Amino acid sequence: MFTGIPSGGWIGEGTVLKRELRLYDIVAVRCSTVVHIPMQTFEWLHAHSIEFNHTLIAHLNERLGQYITMMEAGRASDVVARTARSIATLYNPVLYPNMDPHLRLSQTELGELVGLSRQSISAALKQLEVEGLLRVEYGGITVSSVERLRNYEGPEDGEWR
Repeated sequence: MFTGIPSGGWIGEGTVLKRELRLYDIVAVRCSTVVHIPMQTFEWLHAHSIEFNHTLIAHLNERLGQYITMMEAGRASDVVARTARSIATLYNPVLYPNMDPHLRLSQTELGELVGLSRQSISAALKQLEVEGLLRVEYGGITVSSVERLRNYEGPEDGEWR
């Protein structure tokens, strides 16, 4: 299971809290600036800052919700619904508060995140574009309705195209 971390997002708090080695690979698909907070700093904030702990709890809760949503989307038999819901997970306002409507991901990269082929992603994006949920553009897609993507079950008219 994969997810994307957009600009301003952060990861790794669970590993630090559990004091274990990172069990997952993190791969940057384009040039990225990464800031590392030393474990001692993280632990000091955790021990002394109520605001940090509130943020941490909210972040962990949202991450759990994102994981459950991704599991549900991954089990969707319909590739369009799976694609729609997977894209919506990237627009969590708590985890990724500064998301731009334009998602800079190639269809191949999106396919890797969703667990589908580029061809399946292409067909799913065309369907979602026809329904007005997003626009396929050079260098990515522009999302028109995160809420409709999040709740997507099939074409609005009830018939598969």
